Amino acid sequence: MLFDTGQGATLLHNAQRMQRDLRSVDKVAISHGHYDHTGGLWPLLQWCGPKRVYGHEGIFAGRYTLRDGEKGRSIGMPYSREFLEGQGASFDLSASFREIAPDIFLTGEVPRKQAFEQGDTGLFCDAAGCIPDQVPDDQSLVLKTGKGLVLVLGCCHSGMINTLELVRERTGETRICAVIGGNHLGFSSQAQLNGTVKMLGTYGIEKICGSHCAGFAASTRLMKEFPGKFHPAQVGYTLEV
Repeated sequence: MLFDTGQGATLLHNAQRMQRDLRSVDKVAISHGHYDHTGGLWPLLQWCGPKRVYGHEGIFAGRYTLRDGEKGRSIGMPYSREFLEGQGASFDLSASFREIAPDIFLTGEVPRKQAFEQGDTGLFCDAAGCIPDQVPDDQSLVLKTGKGLVLVLGCCHSGMINTLELVRERTGETRICAVIGGNHLGFSSQAQLNGTVKMLGTYGIEKICGSHCAGFAASTRLMKEFPGKFHPAQVGYTLEV
């Protein structure tokens, strides 16, 4: 199984360097419909054959970012559903929490219940920046293991705490072994970072591994707050569970 595909420029190259044969992948899970998580779908299909692709129903919606007075920049899925289906993608889309393989789940749409998890305010559904984008298609991958739950995050736009609360409720497992991936704290407010740190300390998580959109300052804070438990997860980082 492959979770997200990056922008597409390095997926196949990095897999080859790590000696991972992506032709053996039969399931691809997409965290959300931003280009830097979906751009590798076409190269993957071209070189590695047809794949079943799991995601939320909203992954093909238009999305834009506006920051520091810039014009609206499109950051959505770079390909249409019809094009990808013609290249061999078989889409299985749902907003629900679901099991896609034994003890492997997708969260589906994550309810935003924590007041402090406001997310990224620079995301919009339109190029003019009139309609804020709550990224409802945001979801994470969940592994149920003998050591507890392992969460694999894409960007976690809905917030780490909202996501953790949902998966503990839906799986019935309260132990969190590891959380790895992008947490988007690099683009979130100081209040969200403070609230996240406070709540994370109550879960007894063994490993917190930040990558992608975690941000240097937020990662430094997490490393300070959780010594020995926080790890930067660059390309090639491996976690065995």
